[in-house]
Amino acid sequence: MSVTLHHLIDNNRAWAAQMERERPGFFEKLSHQQSPKYLWIGCSDSRVPANEITGLDPGEVFVHRNVANVVVHSDLNALSVIQYAVDMLKVEHIMVVGHYGCGGVLATLRGARVGLVDNWLRHVHDVKLRHRRRLDHLPVAVQEDVLCEMNVIEQVGNVALSNVMQDAWLRGQKVSVHGWCYGLKDGLVKDLGVSMQGPHEVVKVFRNALKRYPRGSSVSGGL
Repeated sequence: MSVTLHHLIDNNRAWAAQMERERPGFFEKLSHQQSPKYLWIGCSDSRVPANEITGLDPGEVFVHRNVANVVVHSDLNALSVIQYAVDMLKVEHIMVVGHYGCGGVLATLRGARVGLVDNWLRHVHDVKLRHRRRLDHLPVAVQEDVLCEMNVIEQVGNVALSNVMQDAWLRGQKVSVHGWCYGLKDGLVKDLGVSMQGPHEVVKVFRNALKRYPRGSSVSGGL
């Protein structure tokens, strides 16, 4: 195994040269400012690249990624990214983007031990427990996809209820939150229909989204 990364540096130089040929002055312009309209909150999975999936250039999307695209109010890293994007960059859209086949979600569903990240995945485990009546009666393969979607929906709610978003909406800033799920098998994004443009929409949108996942009748408890 090579201990150098010269091949990656060579790739970088080739890419930079190609960009400059195709779009002269691109990097010079990019170096002076970033003014993205979008904040992407996604999974760390290497198969889910924000810019390529959305067809956006460098500088057009601000990105935050972690295992299983989780947003919780104790995570100052995520909240700092959201605040900077909303307050300083003035993004117009925040997309929470999960993906089918997410390793973190699958580990949670299967009760697999991964290591230190198990503590982080407790947040996804909480989603699973909260919605167990909507999950337990489904075939395993369907459970996997549904939990990936439900996790996104929950994180959209967490973003919308954060003090950053609540304050932004209170002062009349136009910024929306959306929930998507990306398909590794076909490269397509599914809009989960949980877009929110103000605090008055949060509860209604959240409840309507959950109606798409009927409860089973054999398990008590849960939402």
